[in-house]
Amino acid sequence: MSLPNSDQNTPDLSNQPHKLSHLDADGDIHMVDVGHKTVTTREAVAQGSVVFPKDIYSQIKAADGMTKKGSITQTAHIAGIMAAKRTHDLIPLCHPLPLDKVGLSFSYDDEACAIKVVSTVRVTHKTGVEMEALTAVSVACLTIYDMTKALSHDIIIEDMRLVTKTGGKSDYKKA
Repeated sequence: MSLPNSDQNTPDLSNQPHKLSHLDADGDIHMVDVGHKTVTTREAVAQGSVVFPKDIYSQIKAADGMTKKGSITQTAHIAGIMAAKRTHDLIPLCHPLPLDKVGLSFSYDDEACAIKVVSTVRVTHKTGVEMEALTAVSVACLTIYDMTKALSHDIIIEDMRLVTKTGGKSDYKKA
């Protein structure tokens, strides 16, 4: 099966030195077989930021994140944990994982007028938890947006990325 696209000049990525893990030799989509992999403790850290207009950020910080809907960060914390646990239901080729830990932290960044979100997800399994960490951050940021959109729609979610991953075949740390 080839990738559907309207641009016939798009390069075929399935035969590159760093091939896509969810494509087989014929370019067909498949779930990665982790049966042969070693069980290890694997951890991933991801981050993202919710950036507000300056006056809205000041209002949120002055209220210590409390809104008519409740605490922004407490609600986002629960949403992020729930999302990490359901990543395999959201991203089609992810394995369901028995997560050992899902942690989220929130901090005010006065210079950027942002709430920074960091997730740490850990599992003892045959595959990593990068997608779970990224999903936790994504949904936590979306929850913050949802809880504050009545104040402004000029809110930006940005800098969503993997920061580190350990365990398994290779480690990663964002430079």
